[in-house]
Amino acid sequence: MSELVVKHNELSAEDFILLWETVWGQGPSLEQTRLAMEHTLFRVSVFDRDKIVAMARVIGDMGLDYYIKDVVVRPEYQGKGIGRILINELLKFINDNGVSNTEIFVELCAMPDKIPFYEKLGFDANEAQRLKMMYRVK
Repeated sequence: MSELVVKHNELSAEDFILLWETVWGQGPSLEQTRLAMEHTLFRVSVFDRDKIVAMARVIGDMGLDYYIKDVVVRPEYQGKGIGRILINELLKFINDNGVSNTEIFVELCAMPDKIPFYEKLGFDANEAQRLKMMYRVK
């Protein structure tokens, strides 16, 4: 971990897929990912020289609700404060773009082993159950 650089809204679809696959396996298609990058409110990425090592993004309606997505840190870079940098950058974006003196719902989905990390940053669980469906587009 020598020369970390934080970049805003420069995360490419190719880098997204590359990083996704270092942690989660087979990534989404390039076309899907390009659309996702175009329609993401804010993207933050961290590079060690020219190597992508972390990413996160936020989607939402810019008023009531923001959803943090795809927080990924390469395994060999975990435990070094990079995840905290990502979340802080996303929360700064939300703060800078939210309506002053209002509360905004910020949510995310975390794997059970990552919950303590997010709790340290102020997130807490609620009673809602996450439901999902992988819909096949014809």
